[in-house]
Amino acid sequence: MKKGLLIIYLSVLIITGPVNAQSQIITLDEAINLALENNTDVKVSLLNSQKSRAAVREAFGYAMPSLDASADFAHFLKKPKMPFPDFTALLTNATYSILFDENVIPRDENKFLPVQTQLQSFAQSNNYGASLTLTQILFSSAVFRGIGASRIYYNLSVAELRNTISKTKLNVERAFYVALLTKELLTIAKASFDNAQENFRNVSALFEQGFVSDFDRMQAEIRVENIRPTLLQLENMQVTTLNDLKLVMGVNQALDIDVKGEFVYMPEDLPEEEDIIDFALSNNFSLQSLKLKRDVDEAFIDLDLAEYWPTLAAFGNYTYAGSSDQWNFQNYSAATVGLNFSINLWQGNRTKNRVEQSTITYKQTGEQYEQLKEFVVSQVKAKYLELKRVQSLVEAQERNVSLAERSYEISTLRYKEGTGNQLEVQNSDVALRQARVNRIESIYSYITTKLELEQIMGKIKPEYIDPYIPED
Repeated sequence: MKKGLLIIYLSVLIITGPVNAQSQIITLDEAINLALENNTDVKVSLLNSQKSRAAVREAFGYAMPSLDASADFAHFLKKPKMPFPDFTALLTNATYSILFDENVIPRDENKFLPVQTQLQSFAQSNNYGASLTLTQILFSSAVFRGIGASRIYYNLSVAELRNTISKTKLNVERAFYVALLTKELLTIAKASFDNAQENFRNVSALFEQGFVSDFDRMQAEIRVENIRPTLLQLENMQVTTLNDLKLVMGVNQALDIDVKGEFVYMPEDLPEEEDIIDFALSNNFSLQSLKLKRDVDEAFIDLDLAEYWPTLAAFGNYTYAGSSDQWNFQNYSAATVGLNFSINLWQGNRTKNRVEQSTITYKQTGEQYEQLKEFVVSQVKAKYLELKRVQSLVEAQERNVSLAERSYEISTLRYKEGTGNQLEVQNSDVALRQARVNRIESIYSYITTKLELEQIMGKIKPEYIDPYIPED
């Protein structure tokens, strides 16, 4: 319900524009749901799965009875003729033959007429016919194999849809966390800028009272101006990253948005590397798709081999027809039932060559599958090592930030007490800013690496996929 309301609300904003200058706050889940609703690749994959589902129903249809109706009417503008013996000569000769044999009249061979052929027509001017034919396949290897192949193809399309959703989700997460990282870096820069301005105000006040030199005041002012370009650069970068996020989400670039979230490091014990590899090999979406593609190729081999098998079908036919010259039709009907058996004996080795091509395609897919398995294993190992490295880095950066904060407090206090100088304050501020940046970047690396590893492993929440899987 919340997802639907969000989509409707954002759609209105896309059409009408922002109601006010306030940015629309987008969470990670909302960004993912919007992207899945708007992404073109997801839409195409969804349509493909719906198409393959229809193909399954079509394949079942070939095993169902087929009922065909046909009707025709013909009027001869000129009747067809064919050569046929002269009926007059045949009748005359038959009559005289009987009279001669019965000795009714004396035999006279001159009475017999020569029998010749004449062009005669036996067709009537108007003819019509209507028929119903019922056919039921009793045995056809191609039909039965086709049903199985269409089901595998449907499973392949669903696997491709899952893979597309998984990739789209990862792209959104990357764009979202880049935008969130820029926002956090901008916050750190602003905090540093505020510190520099506060320091400049304090130094200026001390300068007015004659407690510090003009050099210290200039150093404090330089520190403010040195931070300002970084601040402006990050503000521009924030706009760019938000635009990139809107592009991935598939929303209007004119929409004013902001991201809501935080970088939280949740330390966890990683499973053994071999366990992660086994899980990835079983659940990786690309591997699943390629494995099903190999199954489809194998099914096509069976379909081509089915050409060697015969087809047996039962049929029944009912015909009603009539003909006439003057529209007074003589009508009649006929009904037949029977079996039809057909088998191809030879067709120029076309079936043999098709089977050979399908077999080669199956072998090619098998090689691609094995290659992808090696790539997945390599990727899992690389991400696993990177995740362990980043974990240790985050823990070190947490402590480093605490030390930098304490160092900045001490340098500020020393300067106020007159035992320190502006260089110490400036250096400690730079160190604090860099420590905070390193910490947030390390957490960002940890989160994104973990998300990438989960995508390789094929881990995704069911609520992201289930609404898009067509029902059987």
